Amino acid sequence: MSAAAETVFLFDVDNTLLDNDRFQDDLKGELTRAHGESACGRYWHIFEELRGELGYADYLGALERLRIERLHDPMLLPTANWIIDYPFADRLFPDALKVVEHVRQWGTPVILSDGDAVFQPRKIARSGLWDAFAGNVLIYVHKENEIADVERWHPAAHYVLVDDKARILAAVKAIWGDRVMTIFPKQGHFALQEPPRDGTSVDLTIDRIGDLLGHDLSKLTR
Repeated sequence: MSAAAETVFLFDVDNTLLDNDRFQDDLKGELTRAHGESACGRYWHIFEELRGELGYADYLGALERLRIERLHDPMLLPTANWIIDYPFADRLFPDALKVVEHVRQWGTPVILSDGDAVFQPRKIARSGLWDAFAGNVLIYVHKENEIADVERWHPAAHYVLVDDKARILAAVKAIWGDRVMTIFPKQGHFALQEPPRDGTSVDLTIDRIGDLLGHDLSKLTR
């Protein structure tokens, strides 16, 4: 294992590197504009039902189900294109790409995300993150249950996990213990809804992802 591979930096995407709340707000506006408030409300109801079934956000799947209910609404087709072609590069948090390069001096940055197998990869590619991470992208249904597979693809002596969901940090900390440093960026609605209940599962709390530029993480590679 090379020195750079001794530490792997695992980054969540939605509301960690990319402002997904802003995307959802824009999507609500587009749905209301193109289809009316009733259809918009119905879409998000279906969206939450589908998330309960699948365990992850499925934006295109929710639109597919809405289409079945509104089969004669041709404007749903341009809405699909709107979602797929959304300018996610404009929704990266300030300095997100700089942070990826910042940590590269100490280890390998890897995306660790939940999501579907179509839209989530598209989002990551459209945002520029796929290239920024040199294709080191892992997407699961429940990533906290796939830690063994993460180790298989990216073995390392130490890990750093950056995620806006406190429950994910706690779950991974329970598995890896001192092998992982957990970083909690207080960004997005999950971070506000899920503040850490104690200090045992979060090693570092930051207000925004760009704050990592001010941290020297070199000790993690020793």
